[in-house]
Amino acid sequence: MKFFSTNRSAPQVGFEEAVVNSLPADNGLYFPEEIPVLSQQIINKLKAASLVSVGYEMMWPFVEGTFSQHQLKQIVEEVFSFDIPLVQVEEGIQSLELFHGPTYAFKDVGARFLARCLGQFSKTSDKEVTILVATSGDTGGAVANGFLGVEGVNVIILYPSGKVSDLQEKQLTTLGGNITALEVAGDFDACQALVKQAFLDKELNQTLSLTSANSINIARWMPQSIYFAKMALELSDPAALIAVPSGNYGNITAGMLAKRMGFPLGHFLACSNANDVVPRYLESCEFDPRPTIATYANAMDVSKPSNFPRMLELYHHSFDDLIADVDGFSLSDEEILRTIKACKASTDYLCDPHGAIGYAGLKEKLKVGQQGVFLETAHPVKFAPTMAQALGEELEIPAFANDLMKKEKTARSVSSSFDEFKAYLMAK
Repeated sequence: MKFFSTNRSAPQVGFEEAVVNSLPADNGLYFPEEIPVLSQQIINKLKAASLVSVGYEMMWPFVEGTFSQHQLKQIVEEVFSFDIPLVQVEEGIQSLELFHGPTYAFKDVGARFLARCLGQFSKTSDKEVTILVATSGDTGGAVANGFLGVEGVNVIILYPSGKVSDLQEKQLTTLGGNITALEVAGDFDACQALVKQAFLDKELNQTLSLTSANSINIARWMPQSIYFAKMALELSDPAALIAVPSGNYGNITAGMLAKRMGFPLGHFLACSNANDVVPRYLESCEFDPRPTIATYANAMDVSKPSNFPRMLELYHHSFDDLIADVDGFSLSDEEILRTIKACKASTDYLCDPHGAIGYAGLKEKLKVGQQGVFLETAHPVKFAPTMAQALGEELEIPAFANDLMKKEKTARSVSSSFDEFKAYLMAK
């Protein structure tokens, strides 16, 4: 399988080169030259299969020729060492809980898959890889945990000062070893811009072997399609409405990839906070980014979603085809708090601020008799102050969170200047 750039001005590459390069030289995103469609026979066989088996069948066409079947099976087994359950919230509405991994966020799946791919590559390379990752919340912790102790790999995480929760910050600043955290004076878009500039800087790339662990990297993006496929096989309604809290749009586009591969997924709902560039696009066909707004759903505080080109590519740049498959929805901070409280009161289910947007979207958009699923992307305890504000009482803090909060933060403060960031990287 070859991968091309969405900007179509860079050479096609194989899987390993796409993963290690992360971004093509023309600043596009890598995308598979063809999307394999699994036969109905295989899909029927997978209905009773595990996440591991579904993942192997889906990822094999993309990595064949790079990994052996045994290597891929080992990678997928290590990635899915935890459950991703569908939980009934109320009649007609279920939650796909993606927070049962080691850092209690959906990003554990992609981060662990990428870490194990790069771990395999490092066995045959004599050059250390430096991973750059920008985080608006959960990515940093998932990447830090996924790559901790991986030989031949150093990780540098950039996060916006004061714009991640205390628990999220501890997850990415307390590990040490091959993990370095940079606290950036700016918002997530500033962090993301530094990472993108680094990949396009010739001098840096001649000195260091750089790659990214953000969802721009295909090895983080594609495996997220696996839990969408497994969910599709468990749902009784092939026309179900799938509400996906969306920031950088890697998660929802992975769901669209699963649908393109033949899995019976219904209609998508792109759920946003006040940073609603994509819902507005779906209404007007105009992509009009605005300054980032800080919200209670901080992992979605993104004004220029990196994976938007993949969304367009999945629908062959046809606006009509896209809006036939996906609607937009957005929620204000005040409505997020109200939804958390209302859901807990009526169902006894605890939504985090991101999942609450998905739940609210279903309550507004579901048709009579239609099933709905919203993705619960992170454990509510990660947003304890917001949850307490919504519920009027403090959350019971699990032991894992108490232990983590006692650890000492180690982070380096930097400005949003690329020259300063480049000098730091060159000196490492």
